[in-house]
Amino acid sequence: MSVDPVVSALRAVVGPEHVLTDAEVRASYEVDWTGRFRGRTPAVVRPADTTQVAGVLAVCTEHGAAVVPQGGNTGLVGGSVPRGGEIVLSVRRLSGLGPVDSLSGQVTVGAGATLSAVRSHAQPAGLDVGVDFAARDSATLGGMVATNAGGGQVLRYGGMRRQVAGLEAVLAAGSVLRRMSGLVKDNVGYDLPGLLTGSEGTLAVITAVRLRLVSPDRFRTVALLGLPAADALARVVAHARAALPGLISAEFFLDDGLRLVRDHRRLPAPLPAQYPAYLLLEAGGAADLVDVMGDVLGGSADVADAAVASDPSGRAALWSYREGHAEAINALGIPTKLDVSVSQDALAPLLAQLPALVSTVAPTARTVLFGHAAEANVHVNVVGAADPAAVEEEVLRLVAAHGGSISAEHGVGAAKVRWTSLSRTSEDLAAMRAVKRALDPAGLLNPGVLFPLEELC
Repeated sequence: MSVDPVVSALRAVVGPEHVLTDAEVRASYEVDWTGRFRGRTPAVVRPADTTQVAGVLAVCTEHGAAVVPQGGNTGLVGGSVPRGGEIVLSVRRLSGLGPVDSLSGQVTVGAGATLSAVRSHAQPAGLDVGVDFAARDSATLGGMVATNAGGGQVLRYGGMRRQVAGLEAVLAAGSVLRRMSGLVKDNVGYDLPGLLTGSEGTLAVITAVRLRLVSPDRFRTVALLGLPAADALARVVAHARAALPGLISAEFFLDDGLRLVRDHRRLPAPLPAQYPAYLLLEAGGAADLVDVMGDVLGGSADVADAAVASDPSGRAALWSYREGHAEAINALGIPTKLDVSVSQDALAPLLAQLPALVSTVAPTARTVLFGHAAEANVHVNVVGAADPAAVEEEVLRLVAAHGGSISAEHGVGAAKVRWTSLSRTSEDLAAMRAVKRALDPAGLLNPGVLFPLEELC
C-alpha cells in the first residue's frame, strides 16, 4: 500500500487538520489502555459525521487500505489499536447528543459520545443508561456497542445488546445502514443492529446509536459483605436475588485484591476483620433499603460481616474497593488480562484452581481475580508473566474444561483469536466467516480481530 495517495485522499474528505500523521500525535492512538497492545499507523483520521465516515471508508476500499475503528480506546483485548499499519478511524468527533425522548425512553447519540456524557444528558429527564462501569469517562457508546459491553449492572438491565434500539453504521465500501426508528416491534427481516452489536468493528463502523434508557431507582443501597470462603459467593448471590427484587449488582473480589486496592488508593479497611472473599451488592427501590438489606444479609449464614450505605458518598466509598482493582493492578505493571465466565457451580472451583495453575507457567507472577458474581464472570489479571501466551493457554483451556466462555464481556479482539474454537464450534465459526465475507469481502475492517489474518487473505 502506498501511504501518500491514501493520506492525500483522506485529507480531501475530512480536512488536513483531521488526518494526523505526526508520530507524537499518533502515539496515544497506537497503544491500548493496558499498555500491552500497540502498533503503528500511517495516519489517524477523525471524521466529523457519518458522511465523512462513508467517504473515509470508500477511500480506504479504493486503495486497499485496512482500517481499525477506534472510540475511547479503553478496550482490553487489543481490538482497537493498529497491528499491521492499518489506518485508525477515530469516531471521537461523532459525539452529538440528540434530544431525550421521554415518551419512548430513548435517545440518539453519536458513536463517539462517552458513557458519562450520555448519562449526564439523560439524567435531567429522569432517565439513565442501563450499562455502567469504571471507564465511563472515556468509553464511547460506539465502542460499547461494538464489544457488547457489560459492566456492573448486567444483573438488572443486561448488556449493551439489550440497550440498543437502533443503529447507524457504515459498511466497508462506504454504504450506510440506518435502523434508527426505535420501534419496540419491528420484525422486517434480519436484526442487523443485533448482528453488529458485539462484532468488534469487523463488519461495519458504528456511527450512531438509538439507545434505550432506564428509569433509575429513587433510592439505592450498597452492601459490602465479608464471606468466609469463595464457595459462599454463589449461595449468597442466590439468596440476595430471591430476597431483593431490586438487586442491580453483585460484584466480587478476594482478600489479596482488596489489600492491593487499599495500598494503591490508601483506603481504610472496609470491615473490622479480613475475609477470604468479598461480595458487593447494590439494590434499588422506592424506599431506603438499609434495614431491608440488613435483614436479608442477616438471613444468610454465609455472611460473616457487612458494611451498608445508602447515601451517595457512602455508596461510592464501598464501590471504590471494587472499581479500584483495574487501576491498582495496572500500577504493578502491564497485566495479562483475561475475561472469562463459567456456570455458577463452577465459579468457586475455578477461583481455587487459577492461582496454582498460573504459577506452573509463571511462578513469579502475581494473579489477581475479581469480577461479576451474578454472571460468574471472572477477570483474571496476571502481572509479571514472562510468557503471556502460556498463561492465556492454561487459563482458557481450564475455563473451557469447565464449560465456560473465553470471553464474557471484553470481546475476542486480537488477544484471543487463536482460542475461539474453545467456545465456538466449527459450524459456528464457518457461519461467522461467511457473514464477514459478505459484509467486508476484502477483509479491510479490523483485520486480525475475531479471525486470524490468514483466513481473510
